Amino acid sequence: MSKITSDNIELFNRNLRYESPEEIVSFALDISEKPIVTTSFGAYSAAILHLCSKIYPQIQVIWCDTGYNTEATYKHVQNLSSILNLNLEIFTPEFTTAFINSTLGQPDLDNPNHAKFSEKVKLEPFQRAFEKHQPDLWFTNLRKGQTQHRENLDILSFGKTGILKVSPFYHFTDEDVQKYIKKHKLPIEFDYYDPVKANSHRECGIHLKN
Repeated sequence: MSKITSDNIELFNRNLRYESPEEIVSFALDISEKPIVTTSFGAYSAAILHLCSKIYPQIQVIWCDTGYNTEATYKHVQNLSSILNLNLEIFTPEFTTAFINSTLGQPDLDNPNHAKFSEKVKLEPFQRAFEKHQPDLWFTNLRKGQTQHRENLDILSFGKTGILKVSPFYHFTDEDVQKYIKKHKLPIEFDYYDPVKANSHRECGIHLKN
């Protein structure tokens, strides 16, 4: 991974700006030994999962199940896993949803324990996943304009832990991603809820700390 550094990453981003998502993924895989792709199984999750698994079928897929997902999301997980034959590993909180609700309260932004709640249901399982797999490259479905934080990223970016993040659809609009999903006859599921974000314009936390 020494090929891309903080000194030359801007140049690589300029060179990749008008490449296709497929070309971006292929380029990234050529410089990686232990790539992973993470997903929340949100509405457009099929795009990044299809893209990565099509090019590298064995790629490790990581999902941190908070325990607060909708029934539709769990069905979406099973459906996509079957269609794409995903190499999926699920990480869950160390405590049950009932216990978390009892000790920290409901997942609400007005809850004074929301930071602790976020740590328990998403950040800790996510860190555990990274400690186990020790990736050197992380494929994400981040896109420009989703949140203020993501607005300042790019196709390639370094997280706080130093892992290279690759976002093949970074410059895609919702309409562009929908076209990709429809082209490949993949499912879309809008019945989705992230208790850590609580609303679509808020960062979920893992990309702020990683």
